[in-house]
Amino acid sequence: MDVFGGAPRFLAYPRPVVVQSGTDAVLKCQIGGDPRPAVIWERNNEKIHPEGRYRLFEDGNVYNLIITSVTVEDSGQYICKAKNCIGETYAAATLKVQGEAQEMEFREENKPRFLIKPLSTRVGRGEDAVFSCKLWGNPRPEVMWEKDGKKLNEIFESAHFAISYQDGGWFQLKIFKTRAPDGGVYTCKARNEFGESLAGAVLLVDARPGHEDEGNPKVKMFAVTEGKHAKFRCYVTGKPKPEILWRKDGRLILSGRRYLLYEDREGYFTLKVLYCKQQDNGVYVCSASNTAGQTLSAVHLIVKEPPVRFKQPLNDLQVWERDLAVLECEVPEDSVLITWYLEDRRLQPGAKYGMEEWGTKRRLTIRDIGVDDDGIYLCEMADGGRSIAEVAVKGTIVRKLPRKVDVLEGENAAFCVEVEEEEMDIHWYKDGTELRETHQTILKSFGRTHILVFVNTTPQDSGLVMFYVGRSKTSSQLRVKAARHCPPSCPIGVQINTERANAALLSWFPAQDSRKNPPSGYIIERQEVGSQEWLQCLTTDSATSVEILGDSVPCEADYRFRICSVNKYGRSGNVEFPRAAHLVPVARIQAPLQDALVPEGQDACFTIELSASVIGTWFLNGNQLQDDERFSIRRSRTHQSLRIRGVRDTDNGAEITFIAYGIRDSAALYIQAPPVRFSVLPEDERNKFIEAGSPIALQCELSDPLAQVSWYKDGVKLLPQNGLDFKSKGTERQMIVQTAEFYHSGLYSCKTRGDAVHFNVDVKAAPVRFSAVPEAEKNKCIEAGGHFELHCKVSDPTAQVSWFHNNTQLQLETGLDIQSEGDVRTLVVNPAEPSHSGLYRCESSDDSVQFTCHHQHFWLILKMRRPNALKKWNLLHCIMKFQNLLHMSAGQKMRRSCFLNLSLNLNFNLNWNLNSNLNLKFMQTHPEEL
Repeated sequence: MDVFGGAPRFLAYPRPVVVQSGTDAVLKCQIGGDPRPAVIWERNNEKIHPEGRYRLFEDGNVYNLIITSVTVEDSGQYICKAKNCIGETYAAATLKVQGEAQEMEFREENKPRFLIKPLSTRVGRGEDAVFSCKLWGNPRPEVMWEKDGKKLNEIFESAHFAISYQDGGWFQLKIFKTRAPDGGVYTCKARNEFGESLAGAVLLVDARPGHEDEGNPKVKMFAVTEGKHAKFRCYVTGKPKPEILWRKDGRLILSGRRYLLYEDREGYFTLKVLYCKQQDNGVYVCSASNTAGQTLSAVHLIVKEPPVRFKQPLNDLQVWERDLAVLECEVPEDSVLITWYLEDRRLQPGAKYGMEEWGTKRRLTIRDIGVDDDGIYLCEMADGGRSIAEVAVKGTIVRKLPRKVDVLEGENAAFCVEVEEEEMDIHWYKDGTELRETHQTILKSFGRTHILVFVNTTPQDSGLVMFYVGRSKTSSQLRVKAARHCPPSCPIGVQINTERANAALLSWFPAQDSRKNPPSGYIIERQEVGSQEWLQCLTTDSATSVEILGDSVPCEADYRFRICSVNKYGRSGNVEFPRAAHLVPVARIQAPLQDALVPEGQDACFTIELSASVIGTWFLNGNQLQDDERFSIRRSRTHQSLRIRGVRDTDNGAEITFIAYGIRDSAALYIQAPPVRFSVLPEDERNKFIEAGSPIALQCELSDPLAQVSWYKDGVKLLPQNGLDFKSKGTERQMIVQTAEFYHSGLYSCKTRGDAVHFNVDVKAAPVRFSAVPEAEKNKCIEAGGHFELHCKVSDPTAQVSWFHNNTQLQLETGLDIQSEGDVRTLVVNPAEPSHSGLYRCESSDDSVQFTCHHQHFWLILKMRRPNALKKWNLLHCIMKFQNLLHMSAGQKMRRSCFLNLSLNLNFNLNWNLNSNLNLKFMQTHPEEL
């Protein structure tokens, strides 16, 4: 809680601040109060909002106003206002910007000035009027034309005038088919960032000959019964405030006993005809005029006679003060009852008034006439019929007080009396007490006119006010009506004008009861279309029009506006203006567009950062872009972005432009050639196993047939040489090694811009292979005691081989010889034995060859010439089978066979077949007869 409490108070007043032009200025003040006050800063009676170059900062009870980059125009007085529910206070701070002399000289040189001013002109009604002027200013000034202080678009329809500019600094205003209200003072305001200049001219519009300028206003009809009041009201607005004149049948009407002329609290100019008589019949015209023109409104008053008329009405009477006045009339019948009135006050018989009746005659006698007896007297019959007479009292007081004065609390009550001579001794009384001049009571005399004013009345000021001059007096009853403490009524006639670019002119009128319940100000709120939130944008005290500029809104959008009246008792309901306005804040570029280098086929992104949220437009080579499948346009408050999907080679060098209100920025789009890519190779293509001596062929395929590649082995670049070739055909690239050696093993790479493909090459020795062995060599018949050799050839003369007999590896031993000569491998068995028969195999690391060795098989068939000799064996034949291989040729004789059999001691089985003949034959595959 603030230690000082209560209403706001300054703990430290703002000090004068002197800064250099272009620097920042800080104005500060220290304020206490409980509740914590709301603090605002003002300049030239306008509230400063924390936007643009202005920032507001609070540090505890220290309130700061920061102005960035001050200029000479920022010099001046700033008001700091603090307010809470208890009270308010304010203080002024002065800012002086140094270095103004040079700046002022520069400003004076470039600010607008009139080389030729517009000339006053006079035209006939219906003719065109033209104002021309020549201006200088850098930059070229903005020109605005006004008439009698109002902008033309506020008072003229757009087709009634035209504003144009021509080369050489000429500006022109043309008004088409002038009318009488077009006459007036026209001003040309020229403004740029260095200042403004003003020039004016007068337009007179003459009526054409024989043409009545004012015309005949349409007359309305109004009827009233005789003796009743007639009230006419005319509502007129204009700037300057129009002069109102009332006329009856062409004669000017002045305030008097039966004519009241006044402007009521609702702004109506009112004529009240009291107690109408037959002579009040006629046409009443209200004429309103100012420098802009004149307007008329007319009404025809008809005073109807009462159903029952007086035989003899009252007659007007003029008497001197302190004399006797007698009013007399005659009613239709003796029995008719009547009542006497002094205006609205019923009179009773007594010392002052005498009332008499003789048959149909009725008489009122007024004794000791005074100024207050001056007025309208009525004789009223029971059926409502009235007879009226004016009694004029002549004496020292020429103009008396009204019988009563009604005012609202807080209003001023004024009384005016006119006497017949100057320098007379006068006195004012209220409720019997003579009045003296105070700060709330004003007493003034101007010659024969004497004035009493009660300032800011309260209900306690009610009472009887009396004016004395000598023996004469006049009185008035003052009634002060307590004000109702309620909010004001809503404004009326709200209008919005959006003809000026990036601005909305709001106008309205106070409520009709604003005199009774006046507003202390107005609050204008805005709402972005599509949003539900209303935000206060400004307040105004007494103005009935404001201009909302685009620079006052946070972002570009369509805005609606509404207004309400406020006073210390609350606020009225809101009245919404009829349509929305499109406003754009003045934005600056915070982060500009940047050139983009994008690979072909990829997306290109452009972004720009602004100081305010505005709606912008993107262009590609001058063509406006729309959000579609290819172009993506996004806006997030102050961030704007454009994405171009899948840029093409034709987009290379394209200009990308962003345009918003007051902003233009461009960048270039450059297309980068697409990266060269290798096709994916199968695993077996990337991992090569090569036999030594075979060629090595590495092949890959590129996406770009023109791309250059380089070949590397284990990171070392390869160059063409004997036995190493590089080939290129279309998209294919190939490296060929004519003869693979073991040192060719390693990691090979084919590289291009942005990509590479790798090969693993493993060079191995060629497998050792056996040459084909003839079938006769592979199958051997061996002879016991002899020797045999097995021969085979290998592909590698250096290859090692192993010999096996019946899957048992053979080693060098007696009778076995393993020989190697060149590519021939030989196994020699000497001497051969029956055990050497079987399966032989010569085996290398990668191959093998098999041999079969066996004794020769044959059958012995004996054909007996004497079959009876063998009957005892009961056998048909005998077959002899040799288990060992015999080297015998067909056709050898049995004796040799027998000899061999005997010499070899061969075992054989004999099967006898008893036939008529017995022969002996030798066979290998097929038996042959020996």
